[in-house]
Amino acid sequence: MVPLDYLVLRLVRRHLPRRVVRLMLEHRIVIKPGLETLAPAEAAQRFLRTIHDAGDTVVGRRILIFGYGGRFGVGSALLQAGARHVVLLDPYAKPSRAANLALAKSGSPSLTVSRAKAVPDPDRLTVVSAPLRAYLAGAGEPADLVLSNSVLEHVEDLAGTVADLASVTASGGQQVHFIDLRDHYFKHPFEMLCHSDKVWRKFLNPGSNLNRLRAWDYERIFCRRFPKVSVEPLGSDLAAFQAARPRIRPEFLSGDEVRDAWTRILLRASFA
Repeated sequence: MVPLDYLVLRLVRRHLPRRVVRLMLEHRIVIKPGLETLAPAEAAQRFLRTIHDAGDTVVGRRILIFGYGGRFGVGSALLQAGARHVVLLDPYAKPSRAANLALAKSGSPSLTVSRAKAVPDPDRLTVVSAPLRAYLAGAGEPADLVLSNSVLEHVEDLAGTVADLASVTASGGQQVHFIDLRDHYFKHPFEMLCHSDKVWRKFLNPGSNLNRLRAWDYERIFCRRFPKVSVEPLGSDLAAFQAARPRIRPEFLSGDEVRDAWTRILLRASFA
């Protein structure tokens, strides 16, 4: 049986106008923004640790952040850590004027203030409010590192997007993606897996889209474009999975309960 609170929230969330959702995100009303919005310094440090653990560095590198959320903080922090250039790409999020202005006033070397607005230094920070394919069509320079945080689970055409991500990655480049596999009504992390594709698409899928792909789906799709791919769990909820297991549809089960219970993953992909 579908939990009533889940059903009500999903139906309401699906029909909320985009401008209302944006307002709720901005003021953190019910909908929780991503780490790059809540704590950009922490998000940047997580990227830096992960890149360092892979034996790589941001120093002197060109970085593309796929889906930056509207705030320049992570890009600024990566530049301060030694990156040569950072591209912030997001076709959906509008730059947060107040947050970015505050960052510029705090002394960020990649930003200046002009007419009460934060202006990126074009030699160090590029902001792209267009799809990745449009960036590529405009002869966007390849990146040594491509990073994202809780973005890929919202992508509808993942195969096409991964093809574009591969195209924007320089020879020898690396990608790092943090992916949240949970239903984003986090109280019921596996509920979205209990519904048919028709019901999900017509009634329950939120406006931000959840593609419902599992860890093995991401691995398979990335392996088509990159010779080296690894997926590791960052979180698991076996108890919640086992409670939902009788209702979870077979297409979302691998037969390995440990892996099926993963809630968050780290995916690395590279040409090296």
